[in-house]
Amino acid sequence: MKKAYLVLLSLMLVNIYHTQAQTNKVYTTSAGELIFSFATIDNAGNDNGNIVRFSPFFNVQNLVNFDPSNNLGFFTGLDLRNVGFIYDVPNSTIRKKFRSYNIGIPVGIKLGNMGGSFIYGGYEIEFPVNYKEKTFVNEAKTDKFNVWFSSRQPAYYSTIMAGIQFKHGANLKFKYYLTGFFNKDYTEIENGTEIKPYENIDVNVFYISLCFNLFKNTDIDLPAVKASEVY
Repeated sequence: MKKAYLVLLSLMLVNIYHTQAQTNKVYTTSAGELIFSFATIDNAGNDNGNIVRFSPFFNVQNLVNFDPSNNLGFFTGLDLRNVGFIYDVPNSTIRKKFRSYNIGIPVGIKLGNMGGSFIYGGYEIEFPVNYKEKTFVNEAKTDKFNVWFSSRQPAYYSTIMAGIQFKHGANLKFKYYLTGFFNKDYTEIENGTEIKPYENIDVNVFYISLCFNLFKNTDIDLPAVKASEVY
């Protein structure tokens, strides 16, 4: 009888270890993001004037990871991102700053050593929720406004990304916005006349970002135990 109890207890332990190992394949992670953004700009044929923009906050990435093996993983999640660009209007003393807060849903794949260094890539759809525009003339701010769910922007942005996570948690990412920053069909009334202020300007934002522990699994992995190893 005692031997039977020992066998039963051993089988229960095997099941617990196996269940824990399976569970640890799915885990959540989060991190901030330090963004250095740029833009390709074509303003009626003039492509000069882009200035690098640094946005350390508020950028929050929350991911759900699924790693079916030590060399392959998938992820999705929900992000909040501060993205935009700075533009010096050519042949003038005017500087424009454009910013958008977006809510993003990424889908991606990870390849490499899930417990060390690996590369990743994927697609993210971003929905703009708050738009801000500033105007400076001769370095003095002359205008500023922000709008929730502005029609100055498209309904969503399609983006692609690629990056690398290093062994100790540092993460570098490149991201490109396939969708133009502005809604070129947006209209407003100026001096009694309807105009399209963004009709002749094409802007695609891209950025390089740095973060830490974006995919770091802090759960303890417990390997599955074979029954033959117990008795």
